[in-house]
Amino acid sequence: MSRFAGPGESPGFVLWHATMRWQRLMTSTLAPLGLTHVQFVLLATAWWLQTHDEPQTQVRLAAQVGTEVTMTSDVVGRLEAKGLVVRVAHPTDARAKVVTVTDEGAALAARAIEAVEAADAQFFAGVDTRALLPALTTLAALR
Repeated sequence: MSRFAGPGESPGFVLWHATMRWQRLMTSTLAPLGLTHVQFVLLATAWWLQTHDEPQTQVRLAAQVGTEVTMTSDVVGRLEAKGLVVRVAHPTDARAKVVTVTDEGAALAARAIEAVEAADAQFFAGVDTRALLPALTTLAALR
């Protein structure tokens, strides 16, 4: 028997519904740009890392995003097929691939980030995100 009077009192159940609603919004926001949500996250993160750090490997990109290395490789391969990134052998590690965002990829990442941030603003309107963000960060174990 549940300790909650109903599903609406279960934090996990409510988080599930909020997450599903947010994911649907992300899907509809990114579809006109020809990106899936995971493609967006990997492209935007690769672009951010590229502009703030040294070139990154697929393994580092996966760690930054929190995705499996194999899945990251598959998705980065799809981004490469679209001409949004290129992968080259790492200069000192024969097992690693360096991911570089192309000019076309950077332009699309910038447009997609703008669209996603606008969608996020719509989704989180009326919510005190200053209070929400620390709770989400704790749940995501980002600290």
